[in-house]
Amino acid sequence: MVDRTAVEKILEQAAAEGRSSLTAPEGRAVCEAYGIPTPAERLATTADEAVTHAEAIGLPVVLKIVSPDILHKTEAGGVLVGLRDAEAVKAGFAKIVENAKAYDADAKILGVQVQQMLTEGQEVIIGSVTDPTFGKVVAFGLGGVLVEVLKDVTFRLAPTSTEEALSMIDGIQAAEILRGVRGADPVDRAALAAVITGLGRLVADFPQLSEVDLNPVLATASGAIAVDVRILVDPDAAKEPVRFTQEEILASMNRIMKPASIAVIGASAEAGKIGNSVMKNLVNGGYAGEIHPINPKADEILDRKAYASITDVPGDVDVAVFAIPAKFVPAALEEVGEKGAAGAILIPSGFGETGNVELQDEVVAIARKHGVRILGPNIYGYYYTPENLSATFCTPYDVKGGVALSSQSGGIGMAILGFSRSAKMGVSSIVGVGNKADIDEDDLLTFFEQDDNTQLVAMHLEDLKDGRSFAETAKRVSQRKPVVVLKAGRTSQGAKAASSHTGALAGDDKVYDDILRQSGVIRAPGLNDMLEYARGIPLLPTPKGENVVIITGAGGSGVLLSDACVDNGLSLMEIPPDLDTAFRKFIPPFGAAGNPVDITGGEPPSTYRNTIALGLEDDRIHALILGYWHTIVTPPMVFAELVAEVVEEYRAKGIHKPVVASLSGDVEVEEASDYLYDRGVVAYPYTTEKPVAVLGAKYRWARAANLLPNLSQR
Repeated sequence: MVDRTAVEKILEQAAAEGRSSLTAPEGRAVCEAYGIPTPAERLATTADEAVTHAEAIGLPVVLKIVSPDILHKTEAGGVLVGLRDAEAVKAGFAKIVENAKAYDADAKILGVQVQQMLTEGQEVIIGSVTDPTFGKVVAFGLGGVLVEVLKDVTFRLAPTSTEEALSMIDGIQAAEILRGVRGADPVDRAALAAVITGLGRLVADFPQLSEVDLNPVLATASGAIAVDVRILVDPDAAKEPVRFTQEEILASMNRIMKPASIAVIGASAEAGKIGNSVMKNLVNGGYAGEIHPINPKADEILDRKAYASITDVPGDVDVAVFAIPAKFVPAALEEVGEKGAAGAILIPSGFGETGNVELQDEVVAIARKHGVRILGPNIYGYYYTPENLSATFCTPYDVKGGVALSSQSGGIGMAILGFSRSAKMGVSSIVGVGNKADIDEDDLLTFFEQDDNTQLVAMHLEDLKDGRSFAETAKRVSQRKPVVVLKAGRTSQGAKAASSHTGALAGDDKVYDDILRQSGVIRAPGLNDMLEYARGIPLLPTPKGENVVIITGAGGSGVLLSDACVDNGLSLMEIPPDLDTAFRKFIPPFGAAGNPVDITGGEPPSTYRNTIALGLEDDRIHALILGYWHTIVTPPMVFAELVAEVVEEYRAKGIHKPVVASLSGDVEVEEASDYLYDRGVVAYPYTTEKPVAVLGAKYRWARAANLLPNLSQR
C-alpha cells in the first residue's frame, strides 16, 4: 500500500514555500508513504528535546541539521554520529546549530533530526534522477566514495518490476559482496528490490521529484533501511516530450514509406544539382508511383510535367522531397501542408545543426499545424526497396532483403550504403534522420515492427530525442525482430552538474548501456560491428540452448576462439563422456576432444565432415564454431564446400543450428569465406573474433526475447 495523499501534502507545502528541496523529516515521510524503511527518528528544536528523543529512540544516535537551505549536511558540519550519552547529545545539538549558522548565516534552521544509529549492514546507494534522454531512471550501486570512482552502478527506467530490480542488484561488478563473502551473511535481496521498486513507483507517481538520493541504504540479512534521504523538486522535471500514438505514427509512416505519389520540391534538369539527382534516382530506381517535379521555372523535367507549386499537382501527394535552400523551406512547407502530404523529406542543411534553431522550430510548427511529419532536415534522404524507392541524392540501391538501417549522420549513411553494396547485403530500407526535428528512431521502429519486408533493424545514433519512448518501442519490437544499435559517444560526457550522488553517476554512457540492454537491444561497439551484426544475425538460426562447441584444426585458433566466446557471453559446453568418445572416433590419437575439439591440421576432409556432422546431429549441442587453417590436405574451398554440404544436409532433416567459421590461411580463404557466407554459414578470413561476435549478438537477442529456456540475461 502507498499513501499518495501524504506525499501530495508534503509537496504542496514545499511548493507553497517556494522550496526546491524537502527537509530530512519530509523525505523520511515520503519514503514511509511508499514503503521504504527508514531509521527511527524525531525532530528536536531544543537541546533538551534532543536528549529526550535520543533516550526514547535508544542510544547511540545520529544528529543531523534540518534546514531547507542546507542540502549537503556533511559539508556544513551538520552531521554528528555515535553520540552515546545525554551530555554528548546536548553538546552535539549546540555544535550542529553553530556549524550550520557558520556555513550559511541566512539558512532557515528548523531543528535537529535525532536518528537511530545503525551500526551493521552493507552500504548501498539507491536513487533516481530525471535523465535528459530517458526521463525517470533509478540507480543502484554499492555505497561509499568508491561508487563514484569506479562507476559500478546499474540503471533502469522507472518504474521497475521486481525482476528488473533484482537484475540491478545482480548487475553490478561487486554483486558478489552482496551475496556474502568470507563467511558474511548475504543481504536480503528481496528487501533491496522492494526499496528499488518503491522508489521507482514514487518518482513515476510524482515526476516533479527531479532527484531522489537514498544514500546510504544499509542492507542486512534481514532487511534494508534508507539511512539518509535527499529529495529535490522541480516542476520542469515532470514535463514530457510530444508523443504520437502508434496508430498516428503508422498512418503517416505507411504513406511515407509506401507512397503512391511523390513531389520533388526544387526538381532540376541540370546535372549536379541535388534536385536533379533525386529525380534521376526516383525515375531510374524503378519507383512505379507518380513523380511530380516542382519548379516554377521549368515546364518539364526528365519527361515529366513540372509544376510551379505542389498545390497545382492534380490528385493527392503522399511525400514531398525538398531540394531547395533552407530559407525557402517554410513557405514551401505551408503549401505541402495545404496539399495534405503525409511526409516532408528535408534534405537541405542550414537548420539546427548550424545553430539556426529558430528556423528549425518554425518548420516544425508549420508541419504540426498541417499534420505533416518531417524527416530530417540535413539528410541524404531514404530508401525503401520493396517499392523501388530511392528518394535520395545518393546512388540508387536495389539489393532487396530484410535488413532496415538508419543513420543520424550522412557520412555514416554512405558507409552503410557502401558496405551493403560490397557485401551484397539485402536491405529493406536505408533512412537518414539527420537533425531529427520530428521523425526519429522511435517512428522508424514502429513502422519496421509491422513491416513484413523487414526482419532486423540496425540504427546508428548520436542521441535519442525521446529515449523512454524509444526504449519502450524497442522492447516491444525486439521480442520479434532483432534491434541493433550503434550509439556514438560512448565515452564520458564529462561531469554533470548534479546535487546528488545519483545525479553525478548518471552523467555518462552507462545509462544508455543499461537501458538499451533492458530493452533487448543488441548494442554494437563500432560501425563495422553494427553492419556485420546486421548482415549475419538474420542468417543464423535461433539457437535452442546455450551449449556451444568449437571444432578446430588448429590449437592456437581454438584458444583464441575460446577467449572470444568468453568475451561475447557464450557458454562452452562441457562435453559428456559419451560425446567425448563419439568425437574421438573421428580424430587422431594426438588430437584432443573436450571443448574445443582439436582435430589437428593434417586431417583429411572426412574428419571435418564427420565431426561437424556429429555436432549437428547431437541435440545437446546448440551451436558450432569452426576453426579452419589452410592445409594441402584440406584446401580452403574443399573445406567450404564440405561444410556447406553437411550443413544443408542437416537442414533438410529439419536440424537448424547456428554455425560460424573462422578461416586462417593464404588468400584462398577469402573466397572460401564468401562461399560459406552465401550459404548461410557466417564465415570470416583472418579473424577469430568476428564470427564469434556475430554469434554472441544472436545469443544476446535470443536471451532478451526469451527464446532460450531457463536462462537469465547476460
